[in-house]
Amino acid sequence: MRVAHLHRIGGIGGSERHLLALLPALGASGVEITFVGLDVATAAPDPFYEELGGKGVPSIRTTSAAGLVRAVRQLRPDLVHTHLVHADVFGALAAGRGLLVSTKHNDDPFRTGPFRYVERLLARRADHVICITDALARFHRERVGLPGAKLTVVHYGLDALPGPWAGGAAGPDLPEDARVLLAISRLTAQKGLDVALQALAAVRRDHPNAVLVVLGEGPEREPLTALAAKLGIGDAVYLPGRVGDVAGWYRRAELLVHPARWEGFGLALLEAMLAGLPVVASRVSSIPEIVVDGVTGLLVPPDDPQALAAAVDLTLREPGDLGAAGRRRAHEEFSVDRMVDRTRAVYRESATTASAQRSTE
Repeated sequence: MRVAHLHRIGGIGGSERHLLALLPALGASGVEITFVGLDVATAAPDPFYEELGGKGVPSIRTTSAAGLVRAVRQLRPDLVHTHLVHADVFGALAAGRGLLVSTKHNDDPFRTGPFRYVERLLARRADHVICITDALARFHRERVGLPGAKLTVVHYGLDALPGPWAGGAAGPDLPEDARVLLAISRLTAQKGLDVALQALAAVRRDHPNAVLVVLGEGPEREPLTALAAKLGIGDAVYLPGRVGDVAGWYRRAELLVHPARWEGFGLALLEAMLAGLPVVASRVSSIPEIVVDGVTGLLVPPDDPQALAAAVDLTLREPGDLGAAGRRRAHEEFSVDRMVDRTRAVYRESATTASAQRSTE
């Protein structure tokens, strides 16, 4: 089967890291994969393509919707697989009457507003819709109104931490005794990093050498910097942007903090578990499917700096075997092989259903 995957690329976030794991593995399983990217030229798309090419996956790059549609039609794939809103819309045009699968990666609140009617229209065109967690499937079924019969859950899978990429920043130089609280996310309101800063101010009363390192970029950089200064922790908060060796920072940290307000999956959670790192996160959306409270990490209510600070303090004092349990869970429940098998099953079911429908027309 020849499959074209479509995504808008402006950097390497959770959905991009997912593709960097999924696409090579699908190719190795016998699926003929081509990636078609809609580049955000003002962002940083190049590292994604460099890593994808290094994994042997061919790609086509374009900066326009028309270019993306044209590229897909020239490929004439057996199935088009889209990721996120831009690819969903333009992929539906590009696929024509061919097989179309869409993966839903997040539960952004805007999807429950007027845009839900667009989502419903796109779902009618799709042969199948993959949701990356059970929570996300419920969200799209109950709040967006997508047909449950078309929804299938396929968890992200990951077997190893990301390798370093050339050109990335090294990250900040820290004192040797710094106790690193690590966050890996976009700098957006969704990720609740303002809550992490408020919690850090409280944590440092008992752990004065605790620092927060946030790997990622986004529009909240200036507000977060201002908040850190206001809280008197400006010298304990580091926002180095995108770094080249993320795995090195997992090894340097004592825990991952992830106080998201909503979350499709949170690939950083899975990466932290693979690294044997305890996780302190908010109890929202899909996070309880990934992090088992009291077993692989601690979960707290969202927008609650005091609860977050207490959980961080406890983990710094008594990490126990949270990290080891997380590593076991990651390998047992979220493997790449499992993700590939379930994705291929969706492709087979889509093709079988479409064939049966054509035979009755």
